[in-house]
Amino acid sequence: MRDVPAPRRRPRERHDQTPPTVGPAGCTETFPCEPETARRAGRLVSAALNTWVIGEMADAGMLIVSELVGNAVRHTSCRLIRGSVRRVTNDLVRIGVTDKSHALPNMVPVAGDETGRGLVLIDALSHRWGYDEMRWGKTVWAELAVPAR
Repeated sequence: MRDVPAPRRRPRERHDQTPPTVGPAGCTETFPCEPETARRAGRLVSAALNTWVIGEMADAGMLIVSELVGNAVRHTSCRLIRGSVRRVTNDLVRIGVTDKSHALPNMVPVAGDETGRGLVLIDALSHRWGYDEMRWGKTVWAELAVPAR
């Protein structure tokens, strides 16, 4: 009897490690609505900001998208969310998270516990923030002002 080599298996693709493709105007990606998505969405934001040679804004952008994803995970029952990063103008970058929920964001005064600080943090880090309602859901977004060079 002859030894037959075992069939080779292709390594399983890890979608969370594939670098996002960033165009000149921006990029979007659909994610599962789960806490682990914050890290993946942060990589999307970081890749976009580095592509546009404004990587010094990556820490603020990654924190903002992390909070936006966290709010979607906590306050909606959506299965999927969509993260986006757009270069609105040369001076402005918009980071957003879209979901199918109609629950609108509400910034409330922070109590002594660790929850409820997301929108306060987004408000402090961003140039401005808001939301766009749609018939089927909403996008919560925050804009970062690009520093003058």
